[in-house]
Amino acid sequence: MIQVHDLHKHFGGFRAVDGASLTIETGSITGLIGPNGAGKSTLFNVIAGVLKPTSGKVLMDGEDISGLPPHELFHKGLLRTFQLAHEFSSMTVRENLMMVPAQQSGETLWNTWFQRGRIRAEERAIREKADEVLDFLTISHVADEKAGNLSGGQKKLLELGRTMMVDAKIVFLDEVGAGVNRTLLGTIGDAIVRLNRERGYTFCVIEHDMDFIGRLCDPVIVMAEGKVLAKGSAQNIMENEAVIEAYLGTGLKNKVAAEIEAERAQGGGHGAQPGLGKGTGNGPAGVPA
Repeated sequence: MIQVHDLHKHFGGFRAVDGASLTIETGSITGLIGPNGAGKSTLFNVIAGVLKPTSGKVLMDGEDISGLPPHELFHKGLLRTFQLAHEFSSMTVRENLMMVPAQQSGETLWNTWFQRGRIRAEERAIREKADEVLDFLTISHVADEKAGNLSGGQKKLLELGRTMMVDAKIVFLDEVGAGVNRTLLGTIGDAIVRLNRERGYTFCVIEHDMDFIGRLCDPVIVMAEGKVLAKGSAQNIMENEAVIEAYLGTGLKNKVAAEIEAERAQGGGHGAQPGLGKGTGNGPAGVPA
C-alpha cells in the first residue's frame, strides 16, 4: 500500500530522515521501532503530509503522494494519530467523533436555513455511527463525558475511534501506548487487531513496548540515524545484533548476546529479550522516541 523510496528530510544540516526506503503491505500491522533520534516520527510526519520531504518519494497504491497536505491524504484514507492526543476537550466524546466526517450539510449557511430536515437526518446517521464506534471500542460509558476529562488511555481510544468515522485505509499510530495503563493498552491492542481483521485496516505503529509490538506487528521495521536498519519478525528483530547495538551501544552488545544465549539454554526466548523488553531502562518497553 505504502512505498517509501530514498526519503530524506533535512532540517538545515541535520538529516532526520536520511535515505529511508520501506514498504507497508496492504492488510498488515507493521511496527516501527528505533532508538532516540532515529527519525521515526519525522518519517510519519512526512508520509502523512505534516512535513514536506527534502527529496525522495512516497507512493500510496502506486500514486505519488509526496508532499500532499494532510487534508488531501485524509480524503484518500491515510490518517495519522499523535503521541499526545488532540481531542476537543470541552466537547463530549460523542461530539468529538461526530466532528470527523467532512462536508457535513450543517457546515453550509444556506443549508442551515433551507435544508434543516436534511441536516437532522444526516446528524442522526452520524450520531448512530459514533455510537457504533463507541460500542466497538468499549467506551460507551463515557459517551457524554467531556473529552478533556478522559484518562490517557481513553483519549488514545478516542483518537482510534476518529479513524473509524471515515473510510480509513491506512492509519499511522504514533506511540499509542504512551501514558496508557496496561489494561487499556490491551483494549487498544484488541481494537487494532479487530479493525485489521474485520474491517481491513492497514496499520503502521510506532511503539516502545516490545511485548505490544510482538503481539500485534508483523513485520517490524527498525530505524537508526534516519535509515532503515532491519526488517523482520519481532523475534528476529530482538535477536538482531545490529538492532541490539543501535539501542544499547557496542559496550553492552556482548553482554546482551550472552544473556540471550543463557535464556535460550533455560528454555526461554518467548518474550522480550534481555535489554530489549520491559523492565529495562533502555529497552523498547521504555525505549526513547
